[in-house]
Amino acid sequence: MQALCRVARRLYSTQPPERAASALPKLAAAARDASTPMAVRERRERKRAYLKPPSDSDLTSSEYSRYRRALAKGELMDQRGRDLTEAEWLDALNERRTRLRGLKVTNKDGEKELQVVGQRIYLPNIIFRMVRNNTPAGKPYNPYEATFRVPMSVTKTDIRSYLSSMYGVKTTYIRTANYFSPLYRKYNGSKTTRSYRTYKRAVVGLIDPFYYPQAMEDMTAEDRKKRMNWLNEKFALDALKRWRRHELVRTSMSGSKNWRFTGHLRRDKILKAVARNRTRMLREVEDVKEELAEKRSQGVPIFSDSKSRSRSGKRKDGLLTN
Repeated sequence: MQALCRVARRLYSTQPPERAASALPKLAAAARDASTPMAVRERRERKRAYLKPPSDSDLTSSEYSRYRRALAKGELMDQRGRDLTEAEWLDALNERRTRLRGLKVTNKDGEKELQVVGQRIYLPNIIFRMVRNNTPAGKPYNPYEATFRVPMSVTKTDIRSYLSSMYGVKTTYIRTANYFSPLYRKYNGSKTTRSYRTYKRAVVGLIDPFYYPQAMEDMTAEDRKKRMNWLNEKFALDALKRWRRHELVRTSMSGSKNWRFTGHLRRDKILKAVARNRTRMLREVEDVKEELAEKRSQGVPIFSDSKSRSRSGKRKDGLLTN
């Protein structure tokens, strides 16, 4: 009966299908396809030609198969008796994918509003660390992706909700991978992992491009100087480095015998101090040599007679006894 109703609505519908623009931009869709795992790409390549989406379609192979299956079942018919286009179906699918935990979309006077249906909680022990994307050699940086290191307990829905509520970032897809710490052996022979070296990597697809700050080694000398001045002004990096060096030397060398802190921690200053000490030692040696040469020219004995005679006598006795 339901099938007959659908057929009747389709027959009596006179309004042509409308082509709706997709909510996913072209560049964001290209970034999504470029970041697809290799196993998924190989599985899509093994599909037959008639199962693959057209070249101008924004759907992936799996999405295109789902769309054709739902279209054949008649599940995409709206109230006016027409089927949803690929763009409309993809918009509805992305809207379900980008749902936020604790929020509900309500239609009020023809406008969509977000309604909080849960209780707000704050998790101060969760840290999202943003890192640079993994860019292969010879390829440009992908600004439509962002990489984070998150705790193992965080899910994709948590990541999407956190980025949307805290920073207003809209995401298209999220791919996660768990990295476990390598095993190491304890004193008793058992093996375990280090929890602080275990993390989850989350690759997030972005609608709006985000360019990660340029690395220091990729900057020009002028830009690098400006960046270092800004970092020192905001975070006092040079002062922190000097303080760490002083504390390291004080805690590690203060217990040594006859140790005296001279205040030199930089390599250039240490080399200058070593050169000064070496020059002073060579000057003292030259002064002693000049003094000895002057005494010999004047006939002044350098060593005392008693000591020289005793030493010479011992040597003569030793020669005679041999």
